[in-house]
Amino acid sequence: MTAQKALSHIRVLDLSRVLAGPWCSQNLADLGADVIKIERPGAGDDTRAWGPPYARDADGNDTTEAAYYLAANRGKRSVTMDIASAEGQALLRELVKHCDVVLENYKVGQLKRYGLDYDSLKAIKPDLVYCSVTGFGQDGPYAHRAGYDFLIQGMGGLMSVTGERDDLPGGGPQKAGVALTDLMTGMYATIAILAALTQRDRDGGGQYIDMALLDVQVAMLANMGSNYLNSGKPPKRWGNAHPNIVPYQTFACSDGYIIVATGNDGQYQKFVEVGGRGDLALHERYATNPLRVKNRDELVPLLAAMVQAHSRDFWIDQLEAVGVPCGPINNLDDVYKNPQVLARELVMEVPHPTAGTVKLVRSPMRMSGAPSDDAATMPPPLLGQHTDEVLRDLLGHSDADITTLRHKGIL
Repeated sequence: MTAQKALSHIRVLDLSRVLAGPWCSQNLADLGADVIKIERPGAGDDTRAWGPPYARDADGNDTTEAAYYLAANRGKRSVTMDIASAEGQALLRELVKHCDVVLENYKVGQLKRYGLDYDSLKAIKPDLVYCSVTGFGQDGPYAHRAGYDFLIQGMGGLMSVTGERDDLPGGGPQKAGVALTDLMTGMYATIAILAALTQRDRDGGGQYIDMALLDVQVAMLANMGSNYLNSGKPPKRWGNAHPNIVPYQTFACSDGYIIVATGNDGQYQKFVEVGGRGDLALHERYATNPLRVKNRDELVPLLAAMVQAHSRDFWIDQLEAVGVPCGPINNLDDVYKNPQVLARELVMEVPHPTAGTVKLVRSPMRMSGAPSDDAATMPPPLLGQHTDEVLRDLLGHSDADITTLRHKGIL
């Protein structure tokens, strides 16, 4: 008997688009949930048009599926529906009766105008778990503002601790290379939904989840936030260095860059001995980490010159041999050729209606009680690919009904 995935008994009605919400619903789909993605007729999720690059067919020609969209929408079914219309709203309310979770990221109050807010829907589905994702939450002076990842990274403090030191060339604030706040909000939303479903299993009730990008960004500052709250001093940017450990940073080799992360004095001693500078191990100004932190401005240039004298492979081979944490700074070509990435089979190919196959990154959630073979994972759906299937099989609409709704522009 084949084991079922953990959430194979859960159905999610996904009204979200772009990244934070879709990242959450993709997690739920990876765990086995039936995710029904509601999209605007003729347009769909904004990210469908966020290309190039696009998925390519067997002849190397671009399809209409942007790579950005593919990253966050596998395992879902796409249904087109005009929820601004009365008939579309009625259809959505029909669907809600068959779903456990509603996920949305509309502006505060917008779905209430359509009668699709939590209070309206829980009247027809009392045990509904309803999760709203917004920039700033459902209350407070910024509640009605639009929230975008880049803005929240700045407003929420992440950019104040990200980037090169202000007193060094290239210094200044930097955003993360991916939409980190969106992704973390999607992760927190996933956790909150799973917790709400677990509580529903105990008491039979649903609940409302209010997820805000700004809340998530402030929370994920972690030790930096705690440092400020307990010292009263805003932390500054350190670039690729560490405020509390030296050396714990990038260094330029003769042919590239490496990361060296010496977490204790013993590792530091081995590092400088490999580089032929054992004299720096017992130096009165560098012998302990507190001394190295205090005197970093004079020590780091000495270490930089030492590292520059040898190749990247030399340092990685020699430091790994003596147990000093180190590693390369890979581009994505390097990443996907990395033997560990290959061994973990992090890239999978799934059949696709227009591209033939598409390459996707496998979910990192590996569970012994669920199937480990994701070969049958559904690819990110084409716009409206499952509209007829869902309306016919789940809601019992006839083909004639569906044709009529489509002619009216509802689907």
